[in-house]
Amino acid sequence: MSFRHLQRLSFVLFLAWPLTGCLFHTRIVERPVSTAPLKTATQSELVEYLNAQAAKIQSLQATVDIDTSVGGIKKGKITDYKQIRGYVLARKPAVLRMIGLMPVVRNRAFDMVSEGQNFKLWIPPKNRFIVGRNDVVTRNPDQPLENIRPQQIYDAILIPAISKDEIAVAENNVEVVTDGKGHKVQQADYVLNVIGKGKQGWFLSRKIVFSRTDLLPHRQYVYDEEGNLATDARYEKYQEFDGQMFPAQIGIWRPQEEYDITLSILKLQINTPLPDDKFSLEQPEGAQVVHLDKPPASGTKPH
Repeated sequence: MSFRHLQRLSFVLFLAWPLTGCLFHTRIVERPVSTAPLKTATQSELVEYLNAQAAKIQSLQATVDIDTSVGGIKKGKITDYKQIRGYVLARKPAVLRMIGLMPVVRNRAFDMVSEGQNFKLWIPPKNRFIVGRNDVVTRNPDQPLENIRPQQIYDAILIPAISKDEIAVAENNVEVVTDGKGHKVQQADYVLNVIGKGKQGWFLSRKIVFSRTDLLPHRQYVYDEEGNLATDARYEKYQEFDGQMFPAQIGIWRPQEEYDITLSILKLQINTPLPDDKFSLEQPEGAQVVHLDKPPASGTKPH
């Protein structure tokens, strides 16, 4: 063997030496997988189920416990508000009323009504009567709860059907869930990606996550036309109310405004008649009126 061949052999052995196990070792990565029995569904079956449920529920009225927190990374802190009792009334196509009561004394903490495009918010403890539009964002860091829009609550509670103007694309995905023993495990799920047509073209409008243990929607992500996450809604503890499966706990996280509302349903009636007077909210005499979609008058300080 020539000297040159010996050099080449030595070079190859030198390169191969780290691969002999002296400089590395293999680790086993544990990824526990759920052993729960999983159901299957096609894309069309998921769309049909979602649209059928949306058609079945035309109105609801609920007694709820309301947990609210405000803040996050942008604000630099999180403020948790004490749980209060409340009532939610909703009627299609887009009418909602939500009332919150003060702890113990049960006086009204707030009263909010949406009439589709416009809404009204009455806050008795501050003597403020707020008027605005659901589609106009006016973030007020000093009054964070005034950033809440009834339409956001409505769309989270009553998941909209997929219209003929939208495109739905199914996706097989994996999520991390907590099993019966409290362990974090991976579990397969289905995701319906809903594509809508906006002012600037097609965009990802929603993602609806179906658990494969029950084929019910357990999460809904809503996006704006710029691709930002607008709402992250969570649906848990499904129960039968008036013959309909409905989540007894609904969490609504709005990352842009940094507020989180959890509604725990204590009583729910579905498809009972809700006349117009149930959604009537008149301006109280002597209340300070705030128009959120109008700039404050010159020299007026925000409250």
